[in-house]
Amino acid sequence: MIFDAYVVQKNINLTVQTGEIFVIMGGSGCGKSTLLRHMIGLLTPVRGAIRYDGENLCTAIGQERNSLTRRFGVLFQSGALWSSMTLAENVALPIRTYTKLSEPEIEELVALKLALVGLRGFEDYMPSEISGGMRKRAGLARAIALDPDILFFDEPSAGLDPVSSKRLDDLILELRDSLGATIIVVTHELASIFAIADNSIFLDAETRTPIAHGAPRQLLTDCQSPQVQAFLRRGAETA
Repeated sequence: MIFDAYVVQKNINLTVQTGEIFVIMGGSGCGKSTLLRHMIGLLTPVRGAIRYDGENLCTAIGQERNSLTRRFGVLFQSGALWSSMTLAENVALPIRTYTKLSEPEIEELVALKLALVGLRGFEDYMPSEISGGMRKRAGLARAIALDPDILFFDEPSAGLDPVSSKRLDDLILELRDSLGATIIVVTHELASIFAIADNSIFLDAETRTPIAHGAPRQLLTDCQSPQVQAFLRRGAETA
């Protein structure tokens, strides 16, 4: 992953298994969100490939690429809700865009998605009228609107208090179990990492390469890297 002549990360090699929660972790500026943007096709690697069930996202074009990206649901760090739309209108937007459902069917599906994230009854609220944690959950409802196979979350707990962050972690686990989705999460929050991750990769800002791969609790006990140990033990009581 390169911007102009600056190498963000190199020698990345990872496999995400179907149905697991995979965490991309590391300190600030190591390229976590940049990797996620490559994985969803917003950026293209200078070298290498990103494959989904053997299909190369980097070379796919037209309908082939659309078919791949339609499998994705994305929750951006800010929630990225349209401020001029109600929560229901935000969640309905991808459904109206990519399906031929009738308005009553769309309304029913939107109500279901908002209920799944604990926002039943908030359909007519504007994003400015709800808390930051609720905006994250509304963004999550939109991300799952089309029942994607793969969900991507960019710093979902950023800016949330510990209680709201814990609720969001619990919701991510519930969605994985109920939807059977594969979930990829960018985060540096230790509590979330230990609570939800089945597997992980650690990106090192200094060497600009991944230096650890595995379940976070396993890395905590077995990984010899000082950088990884410092990262995972900065709040060891949380673990």
